[in-house]
Amino acid sequence: MSSQIHKIIAQELQLQLNHVNNTIELLNEGATVPFISRYRKERTGTMDEVNVALVKERYEKLLEIQKRKEAILKSMDEQGVLTPELEKKITASYNATELEDIYLPYKPKRVTRAVKAREKGLEPLAKLLMKQYERDVYSKAAEYVGDEVPDAEDALQGARDIIAEWVNENTIARDMVRSGFERGAVISSTLVKGKEEEGMKYKDYFDFSESLKKCPSHRLLAIRRAEKEGILKVNISPDEEQILDRLDRYFVKGNTEASAQVELATKDAFKRLLKPSIETEFSNLSRDKADADAIQVFANNLRQLLLSSPLGQKRVLAIDPGFKSGCKVVCLDAQGNLLHNENIYPHPPQRETQQAAKKISTMVDAYKIEAVAIGNGTASRETESFIRNLKYNTDIQVFVVSEDGASVYSASKVARDEFPEYDVTVRGAVSIGRRLIDPLAELVKIDPKSIGVGQYQHDVDQLRLKSSLDQVVESCVNKVGVDLNTASHHLLTYVSGLGPQLAKNIVEYRSANGAFTSRNELKKVPRLGAKAYEQAAGFLRITEALNPLDNSAVHPESYAIVEKMAKDNTCNVKDLIADRETRSKVKLESYISEQVGLPTLKDIMAELEKPGRDPRQTIKVFEFDPNVRSIDDLIVGMILPGIVTNITNFGAFVDVGVKQDGLVHISHLANKFISDPNDVVKLHQHVKVKVMEVDKARKRIQLSMKEAE
Repeated sequence: MSSQIHKIIAQELQLQLNHVNNTIELLNEGATVPFISRYRKERTGTMDEVNVALVKERYEKLLEIQKRKEAILKSMDEQGVLTPELEKKITASYNATELEDIYLPYKPKRVTRAVKAREKGLEPLAKLLMKQYERDVYSKAAEYVGDEVPDAEDALQGARDIIAEWVNENTIARDMVRSGFERGAVISSTLVKGKEEEGMKYKDYFDFSESLKKCPSHRLLAIRRAEKEGILKVNISPDEEQILDRLDRYFVKGNTEASAQVELATKDAFKRLLKPSIETEFSNLSRDKADADAIQVFANNLRQLLLSSPLGQKRVLAIDPGFKSGCKVVCLDAQGNLLHNENIYPHPPQRETQQAAKKISTMVDAYKIEAVAIGNGTASRETESFIRNLKYNTDIQVFVVSEDGASVYSASKVARDEFPEYDVTVRGAVSIGRRLIDPLAELVKIDPKSIGVGQYQHDVDQLRLKSSLDQVVESCVNKVGVDLNTASHHLLTYVSGLGPQLAKNIVEYRSANGAFTSRNELKKVPRLGAKAYEQAAGFLRITEALNPLDNSAVHPESYAIVEKMAKDNTCNVKDLIADRETRSKVKLESYISEQVGLPTLKDIMAELEKPGRDPRQTIKVFEFDPNVRSIDDLIVGMILPGIVTNITNFGAFVDVGVKQDGLVHISHLANKFISDPNDVVKLHQHVKVKVMEVDKARKRIQLSMKEAE
């Protein structure tokens, strides 16, 4: 049974069966996706994280199908209808739709028209009509007239109801209708009467139709959202004439009166049973596909956001800008700890510009500030201009940082636990500063849906979305690695093998015993057993550890290999890391064993070259055009610098410094055809754009990257 599942996965994903077997075995032993892809390459055939995750996802889905099969077999066995042929058919299938089609005739039914007709004893008449040689159907039907069947027409109607159910339950008929939907289904939407004003944002869909298979995910999600809000009526229909013709050719034989009855029953089966059933199926399939596309867009954006360039451990002055309420200013040390906070009022209505300038200069000197982080919300451009125009005694870098989700964080339990004595304004400013120092460490504290990088995220399957985003966060955290002595409880939660409770235990152990001096000390943390240590250790870093390998991605299980390499070259591990010439003498083939092959050895050597290296790129300072502050300053034809803030299937949104992001449609991203905007742009990328159109009333800005080249 399980071997069959493994074979299906290997075939579907075009992977070797033994690698799939090993991957599933590791997953069943409690290994995580990041651990398997990083530290078990020999067993998986160097399968990357994407494929390991796909194996996991497909395995879990097929196990669900297996459970459904068992339930179907049990139900049919209890009914006494399970023949060896049916059992063989069900056992062999791992297609959910096919299984439900096989089970449909035996599924316990509510009281249908066919059930009522059978109770009136009309099934023999239905069987007679299905043979289609009877030329005088009314005479035959008259034989069934009685207390419950008033006349021959009623008898024929009952017989047709039974035939319609047979047609509906016929797997070939269902496949015919499915095939018709696949080839020619059209999705259409019409306005619900009286909803014109309420639904103006959906105006494009008031009288809309498009081939279902060509309808892009963002359009499907918009239509479905409007349907949910009661603005639109939505319908999915195939070419009915063509499908009915195929059904007739299959079910209607000859040209008798009985054939005419079967034809009527077939048409009724299609209209009343088959079409609504398959329409629901295709509606669900299209929704699933749209969900999958939207979730993938969100996951891609979130990955890019979490892996944004960090400033690194520098002392930061962070500002949450504002007009009337002033700007909240906080000073953070290199680890993001809060040192000081106060308000300044450089903008209208107070205009305390000189006092504000003096305060900033004093704070910069007193707290040895190296960089300034300014939130990109209200008064951001004005605050940036104010800060850049000040004179400092040292070089100060100024960055504008996305505020998305900062207000959600500042009001959250995580923020209250971190800063119980401070209000939301202080917490929000701290979050802005920490995002500059290390975006990953700060953003993991916020629900990804609040970060503003999705597409219809509230309309998709929420459980599926959460699972996908959690997987992205876990992947990013483990790709970068985590400083064991500075990481928050929240960041540690996402480390391979840990989770909330062990993360809490680590933080409590650290508070009670001081900084960890070695990875081995992790074993002293309450409830952190051998399995959790195996899964987590390689992703945790200790910067001042006695053993330099504790600050690298080399797993403790491989320390002996590195030590042997050093010994064979008459040096210690520290010297081996420091001396490239010594490392070049290492012959990897000499260290191959049953457990360790070349993939792991190559990873070890790459890590010794740059131990603990952050895979993220270096952050760059960005400046908007100083002459453009609001949408009123935009003129068609302008070439402006901008930052990519969101990526969707239909294009990218770019901030040009006017508080309203502009859209670069996919057709305007490059001077060539592209199917995926991610092939051209990345989140937070600095780009040049040309203003193509400005609609001030609707606050819409159309931009082009290809015209700016």
